[in-house]
Amino acid sequence: MTYIHQLEQRKPFHQQTVVFSLHALALWIYMVLVLGHWSEHVMQIYQVYILGWLPKQAGGILGLWYPWLAAAEILHFTYNALQLAGLVALRSGIRGRARPWWNVALGAQVWHFFEHLLLQVQWLTGYYLFGASQQMGIGQLWVPRLELHFLYNLVVFLPTVIAVVFYFREFKQQNASRA
Repeated sequence: MTYIHQLEQRKPFHQQTVVFSLHALALWIYMVLVLGHWSEHVMQIYQVYILGWLPKQAGGILGLWYPWLAAAEILHFTYNALQLAGLVALRSGIRGRARPWWNVALGAQVWHFFEHLLLQVQWLTGYYLFGASQQMGIGQLWVPRLELHFLYNLVVFLPTVIAVVFYFREFKQQNASRA
């Protein structure tokens, strides 16, 4: 537990709930954005494996209206940078049983962001890894890009959701025991 959290626990309960409320609000906003992004990847898998579209055609929901935007590497790079920043920024308020799950999501997102950094650098320089004809991540040596990023996002999304469930459950339990 950090020094700030120790100070926070010394505050009267009503002041702690204000800090919790601000953190919880930020966490909800973050989760809405993460859920929206996750739904895009689920939709891409649906488009390929249920509708039979080619992976290049499967741009998710956003890609139906703005295919050029869904295909832009800068969009993916920026989103993943913001997702990583959100995990880091919200981490200090995640405690108890939620913290290990949050740390798993953070570690997975560090790798996911690194992959997007590689893709972005390749797009900017025109130099492609492994002699490929287009941008390629390290994971693509074994798994096709669409499925790989679905898996990366799954490995980040699931522990994040588990952490959020523990976060709210533990606060509710603390609130009930103090009342």
